[in-house]
Amino acid sequence: MPVLALDKASRDLAGRRVVSDLTLALDRGEVLGLLGVNGAGKSTTLRMMAGVLAPSAGTVRFAGQDLAEHPALARRGIGYLPETPPLHDELSVAEYLAFAARLHAAAQVGAAVDRALERCALGDVRRRLIGALSKGFRQRVGLAQAIVHEPALIVLDEPASGLDPVQALKLRELVRGLGADHAVVLSTHVLPDVLACCDRVAILHEGALRHQGDLAASHDLALRVRLAQAIAMDEWMRFPIVASAAPIGDDTRCWRVRLRKGTTAGALARAIVERGWALEELRGESSALEETFMAIAASDARAIAA
Repeated sequence: MPVLALDKASRDLAGRRVVSDLTLALDRGEVLGLLGVNGAGKSTTLRMMAGVLAPSAGTVRFAGQDLAEHPALARRGIGYLPETPPLHDELSVAEYLAFAARLHAAAQVGAAVDRALERCALGDVRRRLIGALSKGFRQRVGLAQAIVHEPALIVLDEPASGLDPVQALKLRELVRGLGADHAVVLSTHVLPDVLACCDRVAILHEGALRHQGDLAASHDLALRVRLAQAIAMDEWMRFPIVASAAPIGDDTRCWRVRLRKGTTAGALARAIVERGWALEELRGESSALEETFMAIAASDARAIAA
């Protein structure tokens, strides 16, 4: 049984249909990238997935149960990070996470807070007021509140928005780690985030699902990988998922890696992190996903021009 299942889910706002007949499913251990330009309906879709909005038609099921009929399931089993985190500036980080843990009915609040602080690297600021934190730390606090109760489903709306490149890289690593034990939906319009974090992709445009599929690598997909340290080629070949690897230029920190068919960029990223290598960059050199995304995004512009 999938953790999340949408069956022809639609939502009307102000008399207009903003999401139409959306059908998809997600299992534990998967990270789904939800791509779309601004106004595509991503945030509305995520609110339905998180149980914040009920669909106007169709169903959204969590662990087989209709969220509209059983809204308490969302409080216990779903973690949600909206694009603007719901923070309380007057509370310390630890106080806020304890508040969030109680709202989500976490069994052991203290242990839950400590675990979320560790996973989001917030231990050094646990006693600081949220209002005094930088953008990067605030995003991490927002993510911590979404995972503090160990939900089966984590829904993230543009979590890297406004972060600098280093902060965005750390956030990607955290999302990849969460994908090992949870079902994760990551909404973004940044293609490298999807390639680095996700196992599957769904492209939303004008409220409709235009494309979905696995991010399985084939022989025409090359990944550009940059590490903090130099490594030898035989180190790459110890990964069962790697078909070939070649250094880019003379720098043995930067590699062009091809994966075996059926594996994903997200799987490679997790393997690199598990090996203990510091990953600085991972992006696709193939334009297949970009071409698909841009063709879907441009279809409306062509229709208007015609």
